[in-house]
Amino acid sequence: MAIMTTTSSLAFLPVLERIAEEISRTPGRGRPADYIPALAACDPRSFGMAVAELDGTVYGVGEWRQPFSTQSITKVFTLALDLAREGDELWEHVGREPSGNPFNSLVQLEYENGIPRNPFINAGALVVTDRLQTRTGDAAGELLSFLRAESGNPALDFDREVAASETAHGDRNAALAHFMASYGNIDNDVPALLDQYFRQCSIAASCADLALATGFLARHGIRADGSRLLTRSQAKQVNAVMLTCGTYDAAGDFAYRVGLPGKSGVGGGIIAVVPGRCTLCVWSPGLDERGNSVAGVAALDRFTTLTGLSVF
Repeated sequence: MAIMTTTSSLAFLPVLERIAEEISRTPGRGRPADYIPALAACDPRSFGMAVAELDGTVYGVGEWRQPFSTQSITKVFTLALDLAREGDELWEHVGREPSGNPFNSLVQLEYENGIPRNPFINAGALVVTDRLQTRTGDAAGELLSFLRAESGNPALDFDREVAASETAHGDRNAALAHFMASYGNIDNDVPALLDQYFRQCSIAASCADLALATGFLARHGIRADGSRLLTRSQAKQVNAVMLTCGTYDAAGDFAYRVGLPGKSGVGGGIIAVVPGRCTLCVWSPGLDERGNSVAGVAALDRFTTLTGLSVF
């Protein structure tokens, strides 16, 4: 059932209802991320979608108030928080190019001397988390406080079961971190960094929470309280990297089909930004072979097709 909070949502509400109805009839919804045991039991046919307007109006369809594991979606917010603190110096430690390889690949790091291709593959996110940890002393806590403030939901929290599950199966992330540390691109002790990284990925939030929390990117860097987090140029940079790198090695196909900056997570969520207009979050835990929500990509594809909203 769709819920409308103000009359300004009338333009989008029929679109969301139509998308939800179409998705409900779609077979072949992918499989949950079974390599993280805490996520393996999710129902791949679950679906929720929310839209948040610039003034904080939020509305949605399906299970749009159901919390889910945010996973790599949080990398967008960690990037923004660190970029706000250190500016362009960050880009000396992590690149801005699509990887073309799986999100947890070790291969490119050796060729490129421990500098990850972009902030959204695991190696790049570890570097960004490491740098935010150096500047704040608690990168995961800083992230959680930001998400609570922007979403207006003080109940957001880490999911200890998911964090423990990732820690128990985190050997490849540990290998990435140790390898980059050997090149001098990690400052903190690797076990402490991994704890921060797994905690940030474990945050549970709903489509409504994440659509609201992403709003600063549609407002060109302005937070929900009217203060500025990023310069207009920095907000453009984050949106650009989302467009080119935000859906692992399927970013080209996502740009082709959806035409919006987006970031996916293996929990089945995807956030997307229509600069100057609105932000979206869609969730369905069935993934394709590249780690993106099958129904989520399809829903965003239909949204931009039906509304004509894209960055192109």
